[in-house]
Formats: sequence, structure tokens, C-alpha cells
Amino acid sequence: MKIVVLDGYTLNPGDLSWDGLKELGDLTVFDRTEKIASEIIKAIGTSEIVFTNKTPLSAEVLNQVPFVKYIGVLATGYNIVDTAAAKELGMIVTNIPTYGTVAVAQFTFALILELCHHAGDHNAAVKNGDWSRSSDFCFWNSPLIELAGKTLGIIGFGRIGQATARVAEAFGMNVLFNNTGKSTGLETATCKYATLDELFANSDFISLHCPLLDTTQGIINKENISKMKQGAMVINTSRGPLVVEQDLADALNSGRIAAAAVDVVSAEPILVDNPLLTAKNCLITPHIAWAPKESRIRLMGTTIDNLKAFLNGTPQNVVN
Repeated sequence: MKIVVLDGYTLNPGDLSWDGLKELGDLTVFDRTEKIASEIIKAIGTSEIVFTNKTPLSAEVLNQVPFVKYIGVLATGYNIVDTAAAKELGMIVTNIPTYGTVAVAQFTFALILELCHHAGDHNAAVKNGDWSRSSDFCFWNSPLIELAGKTLGIIGFGRIGQATARVAEAFGMNVLFNNTGKSTGLETATCKYATLDELFANSDFISLHCPLLDTTQGIINKENISKMKQGAMVINTSRGPLVVEQDLADALNSGRIAAAAVDVVSAEPILVDNPLLTAKNCLITPHIAWAPKESRIRLMGTTIDNLKAFLNGTPQNVVN
């Protein structure tokens, strides 16, 4: 049985092992595959098992790789695969649903804390000599914000949203959450369901943890920004297209939004003309919330378990 990984470098840049997959078949790993249909088809060849992270598997591609029986997405989001076409062709598609919960919740607060304390900027200022030249024993070059008593609005209250809420409560924050279902059973004394309008109006920080759907695409837009508290902050560690980037940039530049931190953008790698690159008070990181080694080890383990389950005739984490 032939197994191919189309873009293995992101999951495993050299600090993990592919041995678990090697034990299950004849494995070929490409660090990257050019995102052109002909190149993807060539890379797949006669493989029966295909793993992809961000290499697109369109209907055009799938119709020309007749040996493929199984597609494993090396991520939670699976919009990179035309799942309907795969189902028509009898191809099982699976994803990795839970590997990054802790990592993304942790990184969300890394961004929030950076917005509140600007630790990186202050480190740079010290090394630039600003502290040495200071007349006082301390200095700060931007406002410092305490989280206790502030309200975090969480849009999307699945595993990651709930994990983020628990961290927020540990900091003494109040939490408002909005989910597809009202989910009042998840409420606590400091964590309450809110409508989107209530969440926008009452949150000091708004963090996105929802999937990218027709109903959520562009949810951070000019209209909804106008409903937010003056000086609110926006954090996105979910999907870039949840944000209308020009609208957010305009709000940052006008001061309507005090700051934003995004780990994802609409086109990745980020385009040089993305308006957030030049927006005021905007922190951008290169889609790394999911990527601690511990998280990638879990991802690799579930990848192997998913394939074993498929080969045993009991596929798990099927998305089509």
C-alpha cells in the first residue's frame, strides 16, 4: 500500500518521526507540493492513502487519482478538500479534531498579554538603551492593562473556546460567549451566554474561536465593530476570513479599536498589501498557535490512529 504526505514539513520540520506511518505502508513524504493541480496529481501518483495539510485536493484533482481510498487532513479544518467530490468517488476523508486545544488557548493569552504589557517592545527599548538613559527606576512606553475584572467575549464555544474561558477565569476575568446553540449548560458564575450584540457591546476583549462558515465569514466587519465598546481589542487565532481586514485596519487606525492580535489572515503566507501590516497597534504572528511540539506529537499520533482505524474497517474522525 502506497502512502503519500503532500506537505509534511509544517507538521514535522525534523523534530518528529514518520516511523508510525512507515509501519503501515510504503511511505513517501514531500516537504511541500506546489499548489498546482498537475503537480498535486503527479505527487499522489498511484498512492491509495493521501495526507495533506494545506495542499488543496479539489474535484479536478480527485477525479484524476483513481487509486486513492483515504484522505487524511493533518489539521482540524478540512475545507482544503472537496469532501463532497471525495464522497462521490468513495474516498474517506478524516481530520484531527482535538490536538491543539491547549496550545491555542495558551497562545490566545500570549497575544492578550502582549497587548496588555507589550513585553517585546519593552525588551527592545531596554536593549536600545532607553532604561539606561531613564531618570527613574522604571519606565513604560505604552499603557499597561490588568486583566482582572475585564470581560472577554468568546465567539465560538467549542473545545478551544471553553479552554480559553477557563484561562480567562483564572486571570479573574468575566466571560461572555456566543455559540451556535445557546449552550446555557456551560455557564458558570463568571461565564455567561450572550447574544452577539450583547457580546460586542460589553466585551473589553473579543476572541474568535469559531469555524469558518457562511454565517461566520467576515463576522468582524464595519457594522459589528460599530457595536463594540470604544477601545475594545480583537484577537483571532481561528481563521483569517472571519475578519474583514480592511474594516479592522480602518478601526485600528481611527482608534475605534484599541488593538488587535491575529495569528491568521485571509491569505497565507500574508500578502505584502494586507492592510493589517500597516495598521496601528496590530500584532501579527505567522499561524503558530497550533504548533508547539507537544501539540504536533498529538497530531501525529491521531494521524496514525486514524489510518489504523480506516485499515481495520472502523474509520474515525470522518468528515464526509
